[in-house]
Amino acid sequence: MQHAADLAILNANVITVDDAPPRAEAVAIAGESFAAVGSARDVEPWLGADTAVIDAAGRTLVPGFNDAHVHTKPLHPESPDKVPLGPTDAVTVDDLIASLRAKAAATPKGEWVCGGDYQDTKLGRHITRRDLDKASTEHPILVKHSSLHMWVVNSRALETANITKDTPDPPGGGFGRSEGGEPNGLCCEPPARTIVTDAGPPFPEPSRDEQLASLRRCFDHFASKGITSIGDADVTPSSIELYRDAATGGLPLRVNLMLRDRYLSEARSLRMPCELSDARLRLATVKVFHGNSLSGQTCWLYEPYEIPKGYRGIAPARSQKELDELIFEIHDAGLQAAVHANGDREIDMVLDAVESALARAPRPDHRHRIEHCSVVNRRILERIRKAGVVLVLHSYIHEHGDKMEAYGEARWNMMHPNASALALGIPVAGHSDYPACAADPMLRIQDLVTRRSAEGKVYGPKQRISPEQAIRVFTLGGAHATFEERLKGSITLGKLADCVLLSGDPTQVPHETIRDISVETTVVGGKIVYSRSG
Repeated sequence: MQHAADLAILNANVITVDDAPPRAEAVAIAGESFAAVGSARDVEPWLGADTAVIDAAGRTLVPGFNDAHVHTKPLHPESPDKVPLGPTDAVTVDDLIASLRAKAAATPKGEWVCGGDYQDTKLGRHITRRDLDKASTEHPILVKHSSLHMWVVNSRALETANITKDTPDPPGGGFGRSEGGEPNGLCCEPPARTIVTDAGPPFPEPSRDEQLASLRRCFDHFASKGITSIGDADVTPSSIELYRDAATGGLPLRVNLMLRDRYLSEARSLRMPCELSDARLRLATVKVFHGNSLSGQTCWLYEPYEIPKGYRGIAPARSQKELDELIFEIHDAGLQAAVHANGDREIDMVLDAVESALARAPRPDHRHRIEHCSVVNRRILERIRKAGVVLVLHSYIHEHGDKMEAYGEARWNMMHPNASALALGIPVAGHSDYPACAADPMLRIQDLVTRRSAEGKVYGPKQRISPEQAIRVFTLGGAHATFEERLKGSITLGKLADCVLLSGDPTQVPHETIRDISVETTVVGGKIVYSRSG
C-alpha cells in the first residue's frame, strides 16, 4: 500500500535539471526522497490527510544549490577578527585606520589587532605597514586581503619576527618591499605569513561552544541562500570532530569534508572514504594547495602579468617530484585529490602529477579535481578532458573582476573557463570560495551568465554561459564532483529531496536581475530548513 507524502509542492514552475522531464509542475516527497515529479495529476495520489502542502503559486522550484568549495574556518561574516569591510564597500584607507584604531583602544597592549577583508583595487592601493602604524605601534596589527592569501602587518609585527630588508623570501611565499628593499608589511602566501604570526603572541582560541555556535550560524546563512550542500575545503582532524559534534543534533545541510594534505597520514585512521553522519557528512577528499591566488595576483604564470611588468607570480614551494608523489599517494589510497591551482604554470604541474598517477595505477573514474583553475589555454583544457579531471571554477567577477586587469585583456576570454570547459564535456562544479566572495547562488549564477563586475565591466564575454547551464553547474555539477549525482543534484524520482523555492525564474528574468530573485523556502531531505516567511 502506498504511503502518503510527507510534503508536496504544487502549482510550481519546476526546473528539474533532469532531461526527462526538464520541467514539471508539482513534486511529492516521502521520507527524504522525491516520490513523484510531474503534473498535479501525478502528485495527487500521494496527498494524504497529514501531507504538508506548499502552494508555490507559480514560483520556481529548483534542486538545492551545491557550493562545492567554501571555507567555514572564518565561520561567519560576523567573525570578531574582522573590521566591517565588505567586498564592494566604498571605504578609504583612512576609514580602515580609524576602525583599527578604535579596536586597538579596546585591546590589551601587545595583543593582536586584526581586520579584513580589504581590496587593493577598491582602496586604490595595498595597505602598508606605515598605514597600520597610524592605528597603533603598541599592538601587532594584521589585516587580511580579500583573497585571504595575503596579509598586511604593521612595524611592530615585522620587528617581532625580525623581518628586515635582508630577510629572504621563503619558498612559496614573499614579502612586499619598497623601492629600497625594506619590507612594506605585505606578507604573501602562508610561508611568509606564518613567519610573522608564529613570532607574535598567540591568537585567542574560541571555546568549543563558541565554535559550534558559529558553525551553526554559518549553516543557517547558507540555508537562507538555498545552499543544501557544501564542500568545506580546509578541514583538519580537530574540525572533523567539530563537525561530528554539530551533526549530533542533525545537520541542516550536506557537507563534503576535504582533509588538508598535511594530515594524509591520518586518512587511514579516519577510515577515509567514509560517511560520518548518514548521507550528510562525508569524508573522501584530500585538499592540496599547489599554487597561489588569482585575486591576490600571486599565482604562477608562464607569461608575465600585465601589471606589474615582468612579474610572473610566486612559484609553488613544492617540486614536481614532490607533487607527483603526493598525488599518487592520494590516488593509490582510493581517495579524491582536490588541488588548489590558479595559474597556467601551476595547473600544468597538477596535470603532470595526475597523469603520472594514472600511468602508475589506472583508475578510470577518479574524478580528481582542480579547484579554481583560473588561467588556462586550449592545450590545458584538452589535457584536463583527457585526464578526466573535474573543474571547480570561479564565478566571482562581480566582486573581483577588477583584479583581472593585472592579467591583461588578452587573457580574459580564457580565465574562469566555464563555457569552454562545458563545450568540451569537462565536468564543472560551481563554488563561491566563501568568504572570498558571497555564498549566494543567485549572485553566482548571474556572474556566470553576465561576467559583469560590480563596476559594470564585462570580463571575458566568450566564457558566459546560459542560466540553465549555470543552474546545472551549481546543482548537478557539484553532485558529480563528489560522486553523488545518483543521489542528489536534480529533482528526480528517488533522489534525495533537496530543493529550493525561488521568487522568480532565473531563466526568464533579465540576466542583470538574477541576483534579485529571493529564496523563499529551502528543503533538505524533505524537511524545511529555511522559510523566508519564518
